[in-house]
Amino acid sequence: MSASVSDTMRIVRATPLIFGAPFIGEAEIQEVVDTLRSGWLGTGPRCARFEEDFKNYVGAKHAIAVNSCTAGLELTLEAADVGPGDEVITTPLTFCATANVIVHRGAKPIFVDVERHTGNIDPDCIEKAITPKTKAIIPVHLYGRPCKMDEILDIAHRHGLYVIEDAAHATEALYQGRKIGNIGDATVFSFYVTKNMTTGEGGMVTTNRDSWAERVRVSRLHGLSKDAWKRYSADGFQPYDVQTAGYKFNMTDIQAALGIHQLARLEDNLRTRQRYWAMYEDAFHDLHEIVTPCPTSEDGSAGDRHARHLFTILVKPEVAGVSRSALVNALRTLNICTGIHFLALHLSTYYRRTFGYQPGDFPNAEYIADRTISLPLSVAISEGDVQDVISAVKIALRFKSSLATI
Repeated sequence: MSASVSDTMRIVRATPLIFGAPFIGEAEIQEVVDTLRSGWLGTGPRCARFEEDFKNYVGAKHAIAVNSCTAGLELTLEAADVGPGDEVITTPLTFCATANVIVHRGAKPIFVDVERHTGNIDPDCIEKAITPKTKAIIPVHLYGRPCKMDEILDIAHRHGLYVIEDAAHATEALYQGRKIGNIGDATVFSFYVTKNMTTGEGGMVTTNRDSWAERVRVSRLHGLSKDAWKRYSADGFQPYDVQTAGYKFNMTDIQAALGIHQLARLEDNLRTRQRYWAMYEDAFHDLHEIVTPCPTSEDGSAGDRHARHLFTILVKPEVAGVSRSALVNALRTLNICTGIHFLALHLSTYYRRTFGYQPGDFPNAEYIADRTISLPLSVAISEGDVQDVISAVKIALRFKSSLATI
């Protein structure tokens, strides 16, 4: 690399811009301190408050806090009686947890392809994959963009299937004016550290099914009929019963203390994310080497609200003259940390070996997975940071002939 290129690359940022950094405010810190001083650290009053707040935000009948989105997905599959011999249809363009929980239930994940312009599961492909063994569909609202829920629900109703939504990216999302979390049979959210709102680790299950809500509540904490907060309430000690062989999937009050205030500022934070998103779109729309996210006004879902979780660009190596990996490395040299969301799950070692998936099975998912880069998008960063990302992308593409040496 020439000295001039090196010098140009060094002037973008003096320190790394971390991908997915959370914003933790003073309200969260004080609530955690108050929780520690209260002496009640496990599942208790703050979890109950967080569940009530989240239920009201989504508009669902029930909200049950758990220790991860992964745990919530497994608990909901259990509530749906998914087990050995069953099939569950989902997307290969997702984090491995979406499919792993199906395997943990003894069922078989059936991947189907996605829409290339959105990355979301293709309803037409769902219909073609249904067999007498199909029990449920898990659509993933990728990057925060709602799936085509009316089409998916229509398919599910006609075939007698459950719909369990993976909304790890989509806490703020709306589908045709309806809140994600109040549409399918159940919805599961993630509050992992990189998500739009965080409890460090954590998740939430929402559902309007009373029986499912009760099963999830009981199973999340060892199968006990009453958690510790209820056993030692103002009404006096109440013994518990073990109703099922449950799990240790409960959320703690320390986590909920964060969630209460993260949820309270979620809508304000979304406006910041929307502003940063617009900055990226405006800066990159005329770059032929990359593709920016399809606007909702162009994907047939103008009435939807995107949660703006991940801003991804797709690298066109045939135009850019460089691979996705080279661009990622160049941005890292420029002190811009990025993410990859996601690698094609069906091509990972386990799913190829166990279920026989091969390259070419889902061409749209593979196309996206081979080219996508997630750029920093967080309320913890500033407009200046966003400008640094924009500058870095343009510099890296400008000096593409030197990227191979980075």
